[in-house]
Amino acid sequence: MRTILVTGPGGSGRTTLAAATALTAARDGTPTLVLSTDRTDTLGAALGTRTGPTPVPVPGTPHLTAWRPDAAERFRADLTAFQDRGANVLDFLGASRLDPEELTPLPGAEELALLRALRDAALSEAYDLLVVDLPPTPQALALLALPDELRRYLRRLLPAERQAARALRPVLGRLAGVPMPSEWLYEAAARWDVELAAVTAVVEDRDTVVRLVAEPGPAGADAVRAATTGLALRGLRADVLLANRVLPEPSTDPWLASVTAQQRKTLEDWQEAHALHQVPHLGHDPHGTDDLAALRAPGVNPTPAPIEWPVTDHLADDGVLLWHIPLPGAIRDELDLVRRGDELVLTVGPFRRIVALPSALRRCTVAGAALRDGELRIRFTPDPDLWPQTR
Repeated sequence: MRTILVTGPGGSGRTTLAAATALTAARDGTPTLVLSTDRTDTLGAALGTRTGPTPVPVPGTPHLTAWRPDAAERFRADLTAFQDRGANVLDFLGASRLDPEELTPLPGAEELALLRALRDAALSEAYDLLVVDLPPTPQALALLALPDELRRYLRRLLPAERQAARALRPVLGRLAGVPMPSEWLYEAAARWDVELAAVTAVVEDRDTVVRLVAEPGPAGADAVRAATTGLALRGLRADVLLANRVLPEPSTDPWLASVTAQQRKTLEDWQEAHALHQVPHLGHDPHGTDDLAALRAPGVNPTPAPIEWPVTDHLADDGVLLWHIPLPGAIRDELDLVRRGDELVLTVGPFRRIVALPSALRRCTVAGAALRDGELRIRFTPDPDLWPQTR
């Protein structure tokens, strides 16, 4: 199943264009599911039909289904299940259990609900295309990074080698006279790891693409530059940049003429750097499938080539290995690199990623780095104590 992730700055119209993208594919005969977790039914307003925790067919469009999972309901179910599993420990500590009716979602519950829904939808055989209305770009990038980060935390907190001591925990519990977290904790960690791995597989699938939505103008240009860099840091590239609410030309009104000229300047810049698709301004907020069709959202495009991070061998000439990391739009002053064991902590402005070093580079030391033409090149020199000696 193909997956299209739609994001952009807040207020750019990403939910509307996610719905329009799904509508275009469905009218081409592709069984399509459009997914959103907005608390307000913005998706339903765009489609002209109510959406909610149960997937619903969109009237008048046979191949289109809309789904807006209930984050609050899932949060209550998860916390209730956690209390049931940890009942012995909670009772020993004298903790008062919480009733489902008094629970309200904590920050992050909507993002976790979206990740679970993304996994469940990807496993469904009922659809050939999944269109996901992501949060605004900074939150979306953090959301896409969350599965890998949580799996990393789980491996640090409950390493696999510690599982060998599971048989001793009941004995230790009896000796200490204290109920100890036992099998359920490790079972839960293993279950979370499997679920997170499934989400990561969807995000990193070669058939998963990102579509950026932005209004042409100075603020939109800054947002697109930052989003492009943040996506590249995750190894992702937008297949299309949707320039939304493009005004028609020409206009006799001086104010509109000024805004239109500003839009045209931004569109020219975007045209050089992105696969650009212009979405017309309808003069009102789109509502219903007829309005969405008038936006002329692009259909499913061929999957763009993935972003590669190659290592090139310059040992014979310069005595170094070069790791090439594409970071279009990155600014030198916003870059920070930290080597931590066999990992590299890479920070670009507000975005951070911890990546494992390729095997060859683990036997090297960092000798320097340079940012040139949107590409970060990190130099590594072989560590004599670890690098195989030639005869």
